[in-house]
Amino acid sequence: MTKHPSNVTTPAQQKNSKERQFKGLSLTERKQARREKLIEAGIETYGTQGFFSVTVKDVCNEAKLTERYFYESFKKSEDLFQTIFLKLIETLQHNLMQAVMQASPDPVKMIDAGLSALLHTLKDDPRLARIIYIDAMLVQELHNQATIHETMQRFDRMIQAFVMLMMPHLQRNEQEMSFIATGLNGYVTQIAIRWVVGGFKQSTDDILFACRTVFLSLLQTFSKPQNN
Repeated sequence: MTKHPSNVTTPAQQKNSKERQFKGLSLTERKQARREKLIEAGIETYGTQGFFSVTVKDVCNEAKLTERYFYESFKKSEDLFQTIFLKLIETLQHNLMQAVMQASPDPVKMIDAGLSALLHTLKDDPRLARIIYIDAMLVQELHNQATIHETMQRFDRMIQAFVMLMMPHLQRNEQEMSFIATGLNGYVTQIAIRWVVGGFKQSTDDILFACRTVFLSLLQTFSKPQNN
């Protein structure tokens, strides 16, 4: 093993030294910081003005960065939007599942907790609501963003897991449960879209009542003895 004198700088040390040139941050760290600024700027601009009304320049102005830094991290606006969409979906799913697990194992409390978490997350940040429930649908349709479609299908699987958690003794095959989950997801999604587009004018309690009705009906239906 070769030992270097204490006063000799190795090539690796020289490289690291060159990277750390501004406020103690390496080039990689500065690039990541700029990327995060663009993501936050995208959430603000897309979430308040709509994706199709916002240009790369608008995002950069919000982030206080030049356009060359945008293309350092993203090839086009759709790529930034997709990154933002995935980030916000993770936030929404985390809030929902955390609430459901805390309310377990009471099925009715789980329904109310999960739906309340969903609705409060949307109302607390209208930018998130607009991006997920309005612009994402249009971007997917007009720009063939397969990732957005695949991510929305994750909600089907999440609802399917929720139903199985809520009714662990339910004897239904996976295909049946998959269709039921898709139906539940579509039902809640359409209510959420109407609520978001309408500017959250209806009370959260009214929207919760509308959403929970179908889940309670499902619970009641599957609680009855099944005829073979």
